[in-house]
Amino acid sequence: MTDTRRGWSPETTKTINSLDAVRRRLASRYVGRDLPVRLLQLALICREHVLLLGEPGTAKTDLVLRFADLVNADKFAYMLTRFTEPAEIFGSLDMAAFRNSTYRIRTTGMLPRAQIAFLDEVFQGSSAILNSLLTLINERTFHNGSQPVSTRLLTLIGAANETPQDPILRAFADRMLLRVELNSIATDHLGDLIDRGWAQEEERLREQPPGATEERPASQREQPILDVADVVRLSQLLHEVDLTGVRGHYEDVIRELLAANVTLSDRRVVRGWKLVAGAALMRGADRAQLGDFWPLLHFWTDPADVPVFTEVVQSRVEADGGDPMERVETVQTIAYQAQNVYAQTLKRLQQGENGPHVLERGLTELHRLQLYLHRHHPAATEVDSQIQQSIKSLLSRADQNGR
Repeated sequence: MTDTRRGWSPETTKTINSLDAVRRRLASRYVGRDLPVRLLQLALICREHVLLLGEPGTAKTDLVLRFADLVNADKFAYMLTRFTEPAEIFGSLDMAAFRNSTYRIRTTGMLPRAQIAFLDEVFQGSSAILNSLLTLINERTFHNGSQPVSTRLLTLIGAANETPQDPILRAFADRMLLRVELNSIATDHLGDLIDRGWAQEEERLREQPPGATEERPASQREQPILDVADVVRLSQLLHEVDLTGVRGHYEDVIRELLAANVTLSDRRVVRGWKLVAGAALMRGADRAQLGDFWPLLHFWTDPADVPVFTEVVQSRVEADGGDPMERVETVQTIAYQAQNVYAQTLKRLQQGENGPHVLERGLTELHRLQLYLHRHHPAATEVDSQIQQSIKSLLSRADQNGR
């Protein structure tokens, strides 16, 4: 893809370079997380919201907090549970005003005042919280008592283990235009993962001795290298990106997706067009190209539709010189790998190797293959059943050894 850096002022170019410096800083700390960072950047520029999906232990929270640290902005972060009260998110009642018959919430330091917000376990919130969030993230308005108050929210980042199935929660999730799955990278990048992860653990041990009460030690905070005012000015340039050359291609993509019966709301169709402009702006260009369609790989609604989005979008991106995607293993390959893991685990047990250790590794690998199958081939129920049967067999063996 041609790098077309023309048409923007030196100040704009400097902001784009600072934005790229954010990506490089995080790339030096995290292995295999460049794509999530690019999507966080894109969401910030486009004033859209992003959903990070992944099992616990995939560094979702740490990645987002460090990303937010690198932007000089007002921030809010919280983990939701089904017991979380609205006051914990939006602020407590202003008692002085209430005594004068005025219902008002004190929002200082809370989500309505934030420019970048992060909600972990975002779908765990009560209906009262989610209803307020709907208005806040979609209309950038918070109803403080009887007064609607405009907010400065640029992006809300949500994290969850998976997309919700409940219709009400799915409607809320649709407001998060971008989605990205953070999967375990230990298999493909084990050496780098151990080296960088241990370096961070050493920092924590030095900065936070036993008994310390500080929630985030200094080693876990980054110095800002990008000012939010510059981000806002960059966002205002989205409408100046020339999209005429790819307009027909965008319509073709949407028609192909809809013809494949994917879940795609009118809201996503319209805002997906803005993502293309944002991708061009991120690389410093004032004119969009087909390679700038890469964000469309991540504005799906249903995870089951991901293979369709990949088929429709990725060929266009690569044809324009965009980054190739990681090759997706076939169902047959996954089935073979699972059978091999199961057979090798049994063989090692029969040879007298350490039972608990061998079983743990076998079960972990089978679980990883099952998650991979669910993510890329959700309709492959027969292979899923075979893997589940192998897991049950190993668990049964573990129970026998424990007696």
